[in-house]
Amino acid sequence: MRREIVINAGQKETRIAILEEKELVEVMVERPESQRRVGDIYKGRVNAVLPGMQAAFVDLGLEKTAFLHASDLQPSESELDDLFEEEDSAEEPKPDGGGRGRWRRDEPAPKIEEALKKGQEILVQITKEPIGTKGPRVTTQVSLPGRYLVLMPGHDHIGVSRKIEDRQERARLKGLIREIRPKGSGLIVRTVGSERGKKEFQSDIKYLEQLWTKIEKQSQRVRAPAILHREMELTTGLIRDIFTEDVSQLVIDSKEQYREILSYLKNYVPELSSRIKLYRGAEPIFDHFGIEPALEKAMERKVWLKRGGYITIDQTEALVAIDVNTGRFTGKRNQEETILKTNLEAAEEIARQLRLRDLGGIIVLDFIDMEVEANKKAVLDTLRNRLKRDRSRTKTFAVSDLGLIEMTRQRQRPSLTTYFNEDCPECGGTGRVLSLSSAALRIERMLRRVGLRTRERQLLLRVHPDLAVYLVEQNADLLESLEREHRFRVEIRDDPSLRRDEMRLFRGRTFEEITKQFEH
Repeated sequence: MRREIVINAGQKETRIAILEEKELVEVMVERPESQRRVGDIYKGRVNAVLPGMQAAFVDLGLEKTAFLHASDLQPSESELDDLFEEEDSAEEPKPDGGGRGRWRRDEPAPKIEEALKKGQEILVQITKEPIGTKGPRVTTQVSLPGRYLVLMPGHDHIGVSRKIEDRQERARLKGLIREIRPKGSGLIVRTVGSERGKKEFQSDIKYLEQLWTKIEKQSQRVRAPAILHREMELTTGLIRDIFTEDVSQLVIDSKEQYREILSYLKNYVPELSSRIKLYRGAEPIFDHFGIEPALEKAMERKVWLKRGGYITIDQTEALVAIDVNTGRFTGKRNQEETILKTNLEAAEEIARQLRLRDLGGIIVLDFIDMEVEANKKAVLDTLRNRLKRDRSRTKTFAVSDLGLIEMTRQRQRPSLTTYFNEDCPECGGTGRVLSLSSAALRIERMLRRVGLRTRERQLLLRVHPDLAVYLVEQNADLLESLEREHRFRVEIRDDPSLRRDEMRLFRGRTFEEITKQFEH
């Protein structure tokens, strides 16, 4: 499969696109105000210990306190590599806890109140970016990624990425890193470590051990809260993590970053240095590669499929809901065949959209109902096969009794829409506002309260022009009836600065606003 990396490096934003067979599948964005923090290491101070939640809040000196769960005091080996690289994950620990230095997955985590005290200073590493109202999530198990290996100080586990499937190669790598593993540290071979030898691994270990020594010394010199180590910038980290043999080219439009990346490649992977190219075209680089229009479509709720069906994607704080519809596709034969084709196409597109939009957490998929069990299995298999390309860890469950497929996708950072969108000031992010008729009825109730609770004789009502027209044309008789019943006069003025369903009520003589007093 042909993969390309295209980087648009501007003064205020860096955008990185990954293409597979010329199709956009991933986009990463870095801005000064939304600097990524996953992988950063801090000396933090415990602000609060909550035994009921088995969690603690840790002050890192950031805007929001970090969340530390008891399970993150000793994460399992399979979770350790996820701290840095979604696509690599080591072997699962054996159920019996076999193997040197392994703890059992079912071993209970230590009680948080026994492990931590308020005011205690601890070393932590960020594993998830702050999202919404939540602060970053942290772990006390530090992992340092190199080009070929991940070093885990204070841990003696060894592992090999699941992406390396050849048994002989896995056995060779395990034997090699067992031989060179530094005392008191664990190692995981990353995907790009396949076919590499002792020399490359020892060079990685030397660099990572020096980095860890530097972090330890810095920790002894400073008081919490303080940052001890900042993970590589997005571009450099990406080159380290995913610029491998299957990437045909990397194209970037910044001379400065081109030189930096070229220097890095010549030092670490000189055989790939010829694949980096500086884009010199007059046309913006994302326009040249057709990325910009594809990126704009990734912001839309509805995604059309090639045969005429479509999917809708709704993201909430609790979960992501994706619905499949046949749309314009009616097929030429029986209904079951039409539905199957739509669902199969949707399964492939859903897997791509999850990566492209970077949607995580709980995801519920509502495919079109099918009668044939073999067809249901075919759709599920297609989805799972496509998700294998995803660098984030996913877990897909069988079709439920309600015909839904539930799945989870590892979430380390906010979704793509978080970078590009903000809540609509008109609707507060709900996507809906009151209809004009509902807004008019709300005004009627407000005016009745004024008439019943006060002796006001003159009122001023400010509303959006659309609502003003509706009140005059559709509700004039009702307003006249209210004026006669309560013996007041209502002057209506349009105000384009207001939302379409917004209203503001004032005393007519003093112009004192009284909206809040009579809303309920």
